[in-house]
Amino acid sequence: MFSNRFNRWTAAAIVLMGTSIATVPGVVLAQTPDHPENTAAQFPPRNDLKSLPGAGSYLAARHASVERDAASAAAFYRSALRTDPKNNELLDRAFISSVADGDIDEAVKLAERILTIDKTNRVARLVVGVHDLKLKKYAAAQTNINQSIRGPITDLVATLLSGWAAYGAGDAKGGVATIDKLAGPEWYPLFKDLHTGMILELSGKEKDAGARFERAYKLDDSMLRVTEAYARWLSRNKDSAAATTVYQAFDKKLARHPLIQEGLRETRAGKKMPPLVDSAQAGAAEALYGIGATLTRRGGEDLALVYLQLSLYLQPTHPLALLSLADLYESVKRPQMAIKVYERVPATSPLKRNAQIQLAIDLDSADRTDEAIKILKGVTTEDAKDLEAIMALGNIERGRKRFGDCGATYSQGIDVLPVGNDKANSVWYYYRGICEERSKQWAKAEADMKKALELQPDQPHVLNYLGYSWIDQGVNLDEGMKMIKRAVEQRPDDGYIVDSLGWAYYRIGNYEEAVKNLERAIDLKPEDPTINDHLGDAYWRVGRTLEAKFQWSHARDLKPEPEELPKIEAKIANGLTEDNSNSSAAQAEKKKDDGKGG
Repeated sequence: MFSNRFNRWTAAAIVLMGTSIATVPGVVLAQTPDHPENTAAQFPPRNDLKSLPGAGSYLAARHASVERDAASAAAFYRSALRTDPKNNELLDRAFISSVADGDIDEAVKLAERILTIDKTNRVARLVVGVHDLKLKKYAAAQTNINQSIRGPITDLVATLLSGWAAYGAGDAKGGVATIDKLAGPEWYPLFKDLHTGMILELSGKEKDAGARFERAYKLDDSMLRVTEAYARWLSRNKDSAAATTVYQAFDKKLARHPLIQEGLRETRAGKKMPPLVDSAQAGAAEALYGIGATLTRRGGEDLALVYLQLSLYLQPTHPLALLSLADLYESVKRPQMAIKVYERVPATSPLKRNAQIQLAIDLDSADRTDEAIKILKGVTTEDAKDLEAIMALGNIERGRKRFGDCGATYSQGIDVLPVGNDKANSVWYYYRGICEERSKQWAKAEADMKKALELQPDQPHVLNYLGYSWIDQGVNLDEGMKMIKRAVEQRPDDGYIVDSLGWAYYRIGNYEEAVKNLERAIDLKPEDPTINDHLGDAYWRVGRTLEAKFQWSHARDLKPEPEELPKIEAKIANGLTEDNSNSSAAQAEKKKDDGKGG
């Protein structure tokens, strides 16, 4: 929703802000393993916290922080703090973990304790200030927020919040002046004009508001919230046609954004649209969301988490803040946490459908596949032409090896594909071809793979899949080998495609070339059991029997598919015999499940 130029400005700002992120103690988002499991079940129940000694609570809290489980981390740090109430490090960590968990009321209590020890703690000042703003204690909000400043990002956020607190206190003119006085990087004016425009708009100065919105729009007409604010103002103060033109311009840059589509429907119907925000609290939430969402995509996840949780504290149903928070959790491999956030998106929001699609993807990654499929089928029932939902459903079914189902799902999408978008359309035929091939419908699969190449010639994954399939069947050998080589030329560092080339040489009896290419595939994907098994077979064929057994042993230890394990163990015990010589071929077929080739 932000232009590339703005993203570059923000990236520079993150570098400039230096210690701003470092001021967040007990970082919750750092150092997490790649596995996405819900780790809450690994920790003692909350009711048992009091029985844990202080050291045990602290260690559990550190483990929860590493696992990015902010709720458990906050609970354990608070438990440890009860046994050692004067430990300032525990106090800081309990505080920031509570913020990260979105438990702002608890965080405020801890922040107030921190400020009795360190009146300069900027994050504590910010949290207390936002709490004051929510309670309409505007003078106190300004006092605390103004003491949270340090660095370009925090300066901007604090100034915008202070401006909104002034508006809440009845001093719109003072709020605008506060924001106008802020000087800084070249990306400041965009936010300054947007928020002064919204303050002026709510205070009845529509003409002045329009001038600010127009100025912001000219600075960056690809920023979603600027576009929405300006178009809404135009619908009330100019005419619906002008507002429609602004929405249409954005739609050309980012097609079919749900909020833009809603705006187009409203303005085409001649409706006058309300302002983007309706209160000081909503305006402050908008400021926190805008910066938080940008930081999420620019490597500032820790500070982004603070801003997004504070935004949702002020406006719990802010759909864009919810989506940004869920996206942040996905980026750090916490689908279980993202699921909970997506479930909070209001049913009336135009973004609910987007949330449902992402929710389903995360449910599937958490092994709740039936729930995911049910949600996506509900979305596609409501709109049989929703290609994004259909693709998500097909991908889940394919990933779960429900090949008959995914073939039918992709067919549903193919039936409503737009004309002329050949490159995007190609993938539909490729994926359906995979499902057909895996469900023993080769004639249909071959036709779909050829169609995919017709729409997007030289697509490496399609070349790899079709070429390997021909070689595996002993047909079109020369053409199949040429296809795989073309795929490798385009993706020389793709271990799966290089493995296909090596295994293709194996299938035609050129074992020396098979070894050469399979060794390279192992260098690229050393932890893949199938590639290790392939190399073991190739070594055996060229007489390198000790190395073959080593590779098979390695393949066994890398947790192959359960049905392949006894075949690999038989080769370790007896070598490559007539009875087990086809086991690697069977595994090669299984490697095609994800469309990456054999």
